[in-house]
Amino acid sequence: MVRPYLPLTALRAFEASARHLSFTRAAIELCVTQGAVSHQVKALERTLGATLFERLPRGLMLTREGEMLLPGVRDAFDRIAGTLTRFEKGQMRETLRIGAVGTFAVGWLLPRLPDFAERHPFVDLRLSTHNNRVDPAAEGLDFAIRFGDGAWHGTWAQAILAAPLSPLCPPDVAARLTGPESLLGQTLLRSYRADEWPRWFAEAGLGDDPRLPAGITFDSSLAMVEAALGGAGVALAPPALFERHLRSGALVQPFETGVDLGNYWLTRLLSRPETAAMTAFRTWTDAVAARAPPSAAPTFSLEVEPLSP
Repeated sequence: MVRPYLPLTALRAFEASARHLSFTRAAIELCVTQGAVSHQVKALERTLGATLFERLPRGLMLTREGEMLLPGVRDAFDRIAGTLTRFEKGQMRETLRIGAVGTFAVGWLLPRLPDFAERHPFVDLRLSTHNNRVDPAAEGLDFAIRFGDGAWHGTWAQAILAAPLSPLCPPDVAARLTGPESLLGQTLLRSYRADEWPRWFAEAGLGDDPRLPAGITFDSSLAMVEAALGGAGVALAPPALFERHLRSGALVQPFETGVDLGNYWLTRLLSRPETAAMTAFRTWTDAVAARAPPSAAPTFSLEVEPLSP
């Protein structure tokens, strides 16, 4: 069966008329005469062999056939408009969806994004944040930046940044600290990982299980550091992601000792093909990280073979 040829101008006239329920107002929007719009709609009705509007004394009313046609036509025009808006300076912009740990996004990625945008203007980057719990497939992410050991099921991973944890606090608190053991007299702010402070104290030479004082638990290093800045206690956080606070003097790292519990990784599902925008972001992050490499962590893919039936 040969499908009828549907001229774009007739479909546009129909969509505008259906939206305004008026040939006159549709004509004003389309910058043509009312007669031209009416003619285009009649031509479309002849082509389809169906009446799309009831002509009323004061306007129009969609028929059942017109109501069935309208959603598809409107969706098609919306898709065309969306595609055209992705062109900039003769080049089509490509959407890139990234979900990043909030601390990494604020402390590392955001200050560097202007450089990425300047180098890759065709990428329309959409950034969301998470607290290291993320479902790339369900959230429709091209990349997820997360913290850990790089071993996630069915996931390709490239290390971006090693971020050892170290105590961070305001200068007045640091002035009262005489050594790592003096932290035991302070309120210690912590994450949901209960082993971080014990492992730091072990690294600092105080044994595997010092008696830790009570402290507040946070699901974000950003919130933890803000609490420390407000005088709530000493945070255990990655200095590499709070360089701005350290440079300004708002925060102090009283001890050089750090405990390495993982890296920040750029990850994508192995089932997700890499687009041009993804390639641009991957190569950019690799180059930026290489300019000040904090770690020699490898790049690898973790493939899991399916179980035998």
